[in-house]
Amino acid sequence: MTTDSIRQTVLRVLGTIAPEVDPATLDPSAPFRNQLDLDSIDFLNFLIALRKELGVDVPERDYSQLGSLNACVEYLAAALRASQTDVR
Repeated sequence: MTTDSIRQTVLRVLGTIAPEVDPATLDPSAPFRNQLDLDSIDFLNFLIALRKELGVDVPERDYSQLGSLNACVEYLAAALRASQTDVR
């Protein structure tokens, strides 16, 4: 899976959690908490939806590493690469 497809998946999932978000106005390096009105339940629902879409389980200790769009994409790309390496 490419980083572009991961980014599109993250944006699509964000759109289901926060439908008022316009992906075109989202600053990819700014923290989600500064741009979106997500509470902790919304964030957990976001992670659950990402797990369903991508098959990546994010442990609680790593939640802070998914704080922005860029950070989220980087984390998920690394996790997907690692899972492919583990399978081989």
